[in-house]
Amino acid sequence: MRLAWSLLIVRRMDVSLYSAAAAMNATERWQDLVADNLSASAVPGSRQQEISFSAVQAGLSDATPGSAGSSYVIPFAGAATNFKQGEMKSTGGNLDMAVEGPGFFTVQMPDGSKAYTRNGEFQLNSQGQLTTKQGYPVLSDSGTMGFDPNNPAPINISADGDVSQGQDIKGKISITEFGNLKALTVSNGGYFRAGTTAAAKPATSTNVRQGFVEESNASPTLAMASLLTSMRMFESNQKVMQMQSDRMTKAITDLSGTS
Repeated sequence: MRLAWSLLIVRRMDVSLYSAAAAMNATERWQDLVADNLSASAVPGSRQQEISFSAVQAGLSDATPGSAGSSYVIPFAGAATNFKQGEMKSTGGNLDMAVEGPGFFTVQMPDGSKAYTRNGEFQLNSQGQLTTKQGYPVLSDSGTMGFDPNNPAPINISADGDVSQGQDIKGKISITEFGNLKALTVSNGGYFRAGTTAAAKPATSTNVRQGFVEESNASPTLAMASLLTSMRMFESNQKVMQMQSDRMTKAITDLSGTS
């Protein structure tokens, strides 16, 4: 009987080790998200990533003599994007644009696919084509949008996204809204990719503001506070793992009769 009890104690300490390791993994995921938010806070239009914790059933613990076994859970960290509107910052640049509302600028990626961004820091390339800072073409309702570099007339963008260069109508900036924002996945550089269930549609509730950019909705101050909290949680679970490891070593030593 004593041997059975000792083995049960080892088994339960084993579960504690798994739980502590899972908690460390969850807080490490939290720290990664905080680091992403800190870097994203300097990127116009980027969106904050938020952490959420839940308990996931991992198995059944061994029963004590004369009782039934019970299930045990481990912590799990999930991430979600906060799509709350960021603050508008006036730049005065006639190629800078910000979207007010739920829409996104539509961009053509090097592989020909579409990506979506709230970062409206646009520029003209050597061919007079409107692009992002990374050189990706910004799409209009009829494809890419080009300007005459020899035309000194100013470029104007209306609230509806209509673009003109003097009297020359250039088209309308493609703004996309989504019925299911959860189907958007974050990509590098503040871009989003749309899954098959994103329900993309032309914008009906979004306006364009020329001469402005939308700042990131990620707060560096809150990110630093979250980083400190996550580091303390990681260290606490690390101590639990060490303590349970020491107890397991002692239990195994006692079982083996060695010193």
